Amino acid sequence: MRLAGAREIADTTVAIPHPYDLDHALAWIGHQRRESVRGRAINFAIRLLPGSPLIGCAGLRDIDREHLQAELGFWIGLEWWGHGYAREAAVAGIRFGFEQLGLNRIYAHHMARNPAAGQVLLHAGMQREGLLRQRVKKWGVYEDVVLYAILREDRD
Repeated sequence: MRLAGAREIADTTVAIPHPYDLDHALAWIGHQRRESVRGRAINFAIRLLPGSPLIGCAGLRDIDREHLQAELGFWIGLEWWGHGYAREAAVAGIRFGFEQLGLNRIYAHHMARNPAAGQVLLHAGMQREGLLRQRVKKWGVYEDVVLYAILREDRD
């Protein structure tokens, strides 16, 4: 809760509220368990070393077995920003989606006012596909969202 609950994390993510309390965390865990059982989501803890404390989270959601696509998402705790961990997590999530899940397309979004997230996605091999104007409403303000994707054939 301390990491995901940082206002800076919540500010540029659609799904993370602020303040982020125990009820939010438990609801998220319950939802992820249900989606995982349905084969619609998989999440990974981001750690610097096995057994070390959590520094973030990455995962694939809205896994679509018919069209073989999913959405990549991730966040990294503030104290670890700027060290390449988001890119490393994005690359690992993409690799898992293609190699383990047999996906054809993995996509991701970021708020237009968060260009650093776009750089992470570009460095992970994704391509910008477009701008979704006023796609989400965050804290009462409509936000533009940038869409990125990578195809299996982009990696071959």
